[in-house]
Amino acid sequence: MRIAMIGTGYVGLVSGACFSEFGVDVVCVDKDESKIKTLEAGGLPIYEPGLDNLVVANRRAGRLSFTTDLAGAVAEADAVFIAVGTPSRRGDGHADLSYVFAAAEEIAKALDGYTVVVTKSTVPVGTGREVKHIIANTRPDADFDVVSNPEFLREGSAINDFMRPDRVVIGIEGHRARELMRELYRPLYLAETPIIFTSLETAELIKYAANTFLATKITFINEVADLCERVGANVHDVAKGIGLDGRIGRKFLHPGPGYGGSCFPKDTLALVRTAQEAGAPLRIIETVVDINAKRKRAMADVVIETCGGSVAGKTIAILGLTFKPNTDDMRDAPSLDIVPALIEAGASVRAFDPVGMEEAKKLLSGVDWGDDAYATMQDADALVIVTEWNEFRALDLERVKRLLKSPILVDLRNIYEPREIVEQGFTYRSIGRPYPPRRD
Repeated sequence: MRIAMIGTGYVGLVSGACFSEFGVDVVCVDKDESKIKTLEAGGLPIYEPGLDNLVVANRRAGRLSFTTDLAGAVAEADAVFIAVGTPSRRGDGHADLSYVFAAAEEIAKALDGYTVVVTKSTVPVGTGREVKHIIANTRPDADFDVVSNPEFLREGSAINDFMRPDRVVIGIEGHRARELMRELYRPLYLAETPIIFTSLETAELIKYAANTFLATKITFINEVADLCERVGANVHDVAKGIGLDGRIGRKFLHPGPGYGGSCFPKDTLALVRTAQEAGAPLRIIETVVDINAKRKRAMADVVIETCGGSVAGKTIAILGLTFKPNTDDMRDAPSLDIVPALIEAGASVRAFDPVGMEEAKKLLSGVDWGDDAYATMQDADALVIVTEWNEFRALDLERVKRLLKSPILVDLRNIYEPREIVEQGFTYRSIGRPYPPRRD
């Protein structure tokens, strides 16, 4: 089988590489010539653990290639995946589908024989029908089916998520398309992965419903963390106590500075707009969006409060800038709200991230950039952990204390134990864990 993957961003490149690992011949297509040249030279436009080895191995095996020639790739493909970006549209928060629809039109012009056109991009309900309409209008003679096959990849563990997924969702209509998709995912079927066949609309909604539910869990535990601080409870114990309930589950109950990244912010907004237009508003998700935006901005206030009510003239060391560890993705990262707010409050900010520095420099101004974690905190008035990279989990606390002007540690990811830090002589602030514990 041969497939064409239109788009070599995060979803397209990871999916293409993983399909080639299954033994499928994959050609990844992108209009960006510099990106294709980078890939052909053995480089990667994104950071994802293990992806470099996967790409190299399958290029060497002849199963994975890259091109700017969409027409040539589509003409030879049994299936064509649309994996282009769907960012939030300015003004109304809807998903911008212009790239999807432009790809559909180009694909239509290049079709040669029966082909399955698959939307892999995250798209609102009704997009698959529109893609089908565009292709049929552009090429009335085309023999094709449209399928919705949403991705559920977590940045930092995307390869494992693709190879060992919780489920595969396929929105489909025609019998031929069903058999082709079943064959494409045969390695996962043999591993007894649940494969769910649904309508196009159902598959599209499953993706949004999943992401917005997870965003809701994060927002819920963040609000509970705020309550814990007021009443003297420990949010980690609360999360464990409720997470052991099988109806709730343990995952995504980790308090922090708010969700970010390429999916949750835009997908919650897009589903809110879709629901409003359908006359079935999702009030819970509307509130989640509002609370999360305010929370990221409020984290700067936490730092300021811990520093005695003012950071004017002080140097604040920031460790971690990406929205999560094991990625260089800065999209909607909490640091993009926290750092400017601290600078506006009069602080000088020195920051370091193990992988995301180059991306961060494009988005943050007025920041001094550290060479490593310890250099970043040299003579700083406070240290703030924003992203929980592993290398920040076991800092030499005696060294940290010597380097800082004031032993102040604001841990927005709760990676340290309060008792340990306080006993080392630090002023310590975490999320939802008052210390010392309240005793009446």
